[in-house]
Amino acid sequence: MKQLACIFTFTMGHLAENLLKIRDKMAVTAAGCGRNVNDINLVAVSKTFPASAIREAFLAGQRCFGENYAQELRDKSSQLADLEINWHFIGHLQKNKVKYVAPVASVVETIDSAEIANELAKRSKTKVGCLIEINTGGESSKYGTNENNYIALAKHIGSLPNLELRGLMTIPPYEENPEKSRPYFQKLKKLLTRLGEELSPATPFTQLSMGMSHDFEVAIEEGATIVRIGTAIFGGRI
Repeated sequence: MKQLACIFTFTMGHLAENLLKIRDKMAVTAAGCGRNVNDINLVAVSKTFPASAIREAFLAGQRCFGENYAQELRDKSSQLADLEINWHFIGHLQKNKVKYVAPVASVVETIDSAEIANELAKRSKTKVGCLIEINTGGESSKYGTNENNYIALAKHIGSLPNLELRGLMTIPPYEENPEKSRPYFQKLKKLLTRLGEELSPATPFTQLSMGMSHDFEVAIEEGATIVRIGTAIFGGRI
């Protein structure tokens, strides 16, 4: 236990530095592909880390945090109620856990079924931003809908109260070489374009949540508007 505490203390002492490094990399990558870094939202993935780590990152200027587990989001949002945090829910959401997420999350990135969309609409008292999660790699081990079903799901979300569909999200198959993620990011961007053409929404779908600690630079090059970064900010999971 002492060893773990030392590792975590070391990580926390470097949160501001880690955030600065990530933002610098985002800016350089965005400039290199002709994009404005201000159009890209950094979601700090804080799952399994305590509220104290989130507070330290907040004091270092980070405002948007992503949680994977519904009860963990509920508990941390309560502990950090004095901070104006923009919470994203980025994990698989079960119907019986929606009640913990709906009152807290400003964005739910992992809608993958009409059932979850229905429950979220029922539980939400204010407008919640939504992304449809697409399993671009077709992996049986991952959640998400597929390219044959996502337009029907988008139409359904659009018919529900308190939900605002903003775009798509994906977690591609993990590869050490970030270049191998590129085809999946390109695919998601094409699917977003197709979605806009099919539905012609009054407010265009613009959000692409893709890219994590090891491949976010490639994701930015391919049009990511949200990158979800945990390890490179908080360190390894404890």
